[in-house]
Formats: sequence, C-alpha cells, structure tokens
Amino acid sequence: MKKTVWIVVANRAVARLFKADQPTGPLQELDAFIHPEGRLQEHDLVSDRAGHGCERFGQGGYAEDQDTSVVAHETANFALELGRFLQKARAAGRFDALVLIAAPAFLGAMRERLDVPTRERVMLEVDKNLVHLDAASVRGYLPERLYSALA
Repeated sequence: MKKTVWIVVANRAVARLFKADQPTGPLQELDAFIHPEGRLQEHDLVSDRAGHGCERFGQGGYAEDQDTSVVAHETANFALELGRFLQKARAAGRFDALVLIAAPAFLGAMRERLDVPTRERVMLEVDKNLVHLDAASVRGYLPERLYSALA
C-alpha cells in the first residue's frame, strides 16, 4: 500500500513542506510558508518602550516586563497557522504520516499547537533549523526507510 509522508521543515519565519511517496525515494517540495514578522527582532515589533513603575518606598524605578514577548507571540501565531493547515490536510487525507524538522524552540511551539489526531501522525521529530537546505540535503537527515514506522 502506498503511503504519503509529509515533511515540515520550519523555523519561526519560514516553513517548507515536502512530500515523500516512496520509502527510500527523494523528497518533492510542495509548498512554502513565509511569516515575515518572525524575522523581526523585539524592538522592531514593539513601537513603545516598556512601561515604568516605581517603588512604593524609597527611590528608584524599574521597567515593567510584558508577560510574553512579542517575538514569542509571533512564533506562536505562525505555529498555530501551520498547525491549522496540517489539521485540515490530515482531515482531507492528504498524508499518512508527518515528520517535523524545526529549530528547537519552534519545534516546541508547533508541537503545542497540533491537535491530538494530527500529533498522532507525527512519526519523527528533528530539532534542527534546516529551512535553508535543498530537498536532497533535508532527505539526508531522515531515516533511509521512511515507512519503517508505518504499518
């Protein structure tokens, strides 16, 4: 039986989607997703400085930190966008198994935002930022037989 494995290679600004139709064959690039806000630094995303507070007793003040950074918020938004795309594709039967290759922090964000049925399709996770590599180089980070984990 022919299986389709999707490989998502991502960081907080870019995601590339590959497909493998054969257990030992090459990867085919299907799509790319760009999240420009993921490339920006905190000071580029926030127009105001942090608020200031002052001590109740004595002299001195301090800058108040936000609960979550804007960069973390943008990372979560992109992970959620990818998660929703993968959920719809899984529901439509477009892949049988999923491989996630992502920068370590982004891999965690993606994992948190996948629904349970989609997460159950994940057969392998690789915590590396490989978005700059071509399909043949990405294939080198995967097991020789992709389908060995699929029945």
